[in-house]
Amino acid sequence: MRKVIGIGETVLDIIFKDGRPVSAVPGGSVYNGIISLGRAGVPAVFVSEVGNDRIGERTVGFLRENGVDASFVSTNKDSKSPISLAFLNDSNDAEYIFYKDHPNDRLDYAVPEINRDDIVMIGSYYAVNPVIRPQVAAILNAARDRGAIIYYDVNFRAAHADEVMKLTPNILENFEYADIVRGSREDFNVMYGMDTPDKVYNSQVSFYCKKFVYTDGAAAVELRGDGGLKKSYPVAAAETVSTIGAGDNFNAGLVYGLVKYGVTRDMIGGALPEPVWDDIIGCAMAFSANCCKSLGNSVDEAFGQAMKAGL
Repeated sequence: MRKVIGIGETVLDIIFKDGRPVSAVPGGSVYNGIISLGRAGVPAVFVSEVGNDRIGERTVGFLRENGVDASFVSTNKDSKSPISLAFLNDSNDAEYIFYKDHPNDRLDYAVPEINRDDIVMIGSYYAVNPVIRPQVAAILNAARDRGAIIYYDVNFRAAHADEVMKLTPNILENFEYADIVRGSREDFNVMYGMDTPDKVYNSQVSFYCKKFVYTDGAAAVELRGDGGLKKSYPVAAAETVSTIGAGDNFNAGLVYGLVKYGVTRDMIGGALPEPVWDDIIGCAMAFSANCCKSLGNSVDEAFGQAMKAGL
């Protein structure tokens, strides 16, 4: 079976509710989605780095416990693993404080085996960080040359708003590498001061990548694609415990859908039929909704078993 290769940061998420810590789980934007894919039975590999400490050991162990190949996660002996504090509000949305020194990132160079129709997932600051850009770009070049599908979640947060101009060349290069770009209203508001999917797609994305998914919390998911494809998918109302991993698991579900419905590199190069998109977006929304039901950053194990049975 084809595999998914995730490239991203790792972090220990310490979650607070009503001013008190209620959970601590390994996380990271792409990491959360890769854990869900492992639970759902999709062969997965994660490329990253951790500090030389108990948090790093737990982060790597958690990947392996969930069926993810962690052999390309390097240990930086001179650094500590990063931590984030996530404070849930009354709507169970999170505000973050991050403790991480990005200049210490280094990403020891190693490229997993990449085959045609494999899927490479990138996202967040890790995907544009100038310090490790040569290594990330090398993996993306290998993925493109070998016929893999590249999925890019922009995930650009306000904490890096003052770096937009400096990072724009890397962002645009990622758009060009990507076969599918996904971003949220918050991302594009921070980057471009734009808050409608059509403005973002027409002025920033479509020149580089034709397949675009725009999310906005509980508002409808917006799809834009080849041949003027334009569609909205309403999000069902649901009780949430935490929305921390909602977007990350949307990504995981979409990638799961690509695998489940047999979307190949040749297919992604053209216009996917609308019913195929309906199925794929349905998977994305199901993964996201399940993640929001707990304080974990990924889908629960029962949901993962059900998805594994559906492959």
